[in-house]
Amino acid sequence: MSVGRFCTRVVATASPDETVRAASERMAEFDVGTLVVVEGQPEKPMGIVTDRDVTIRCLATGNNPDEMHLREIMSSPVHSVDENTPTEEAITRMAGAGVRRIVVTGPDGVLMGLFSLDDALDLMVEEVTTIGRLLEKQAPKIAI
Repeated sequence: MSVGRFCTRVVATASPDETVRAASERMAEFDVGTLVVVEGQPEKPMGIVTDRDVTIRCLATGNNPDEMHLREIMSSPVHSVDENTPTEEAITRMAGAGVRRIVVTGPDGVLMGLFSLDDALDLMVEEVTTIGRLLEKQAPKIAI
């Protein structure tokens, strides 16, 4: 199964020139902890910013979120996979990079979605539940 089937397709984005405060307000508005930093039309990912990046790279260092821009705190280059990549390969790449989310791209590197560790766990739970149902149906019916 491809990562494109399981990724989140509605992704909150930001410009690299946006202030950290503006980006933080967008995170709060959309109740997300991650923004994909994009440029151009169509949007191509160039970085990723998490609420942890805001805390560690801006606030904890004493920087002013009204003056600091996302390009200064974003993780770049962004880790990404094509939407046709098998989910197992995407998870392996996330593990190798030590990241909890990976950007999903389409033709020409255009942003298509975001695949997270939570998405992978949801998929695994669904598969284990299905296997459990199968085993339950195949269990011998022995009267005691």
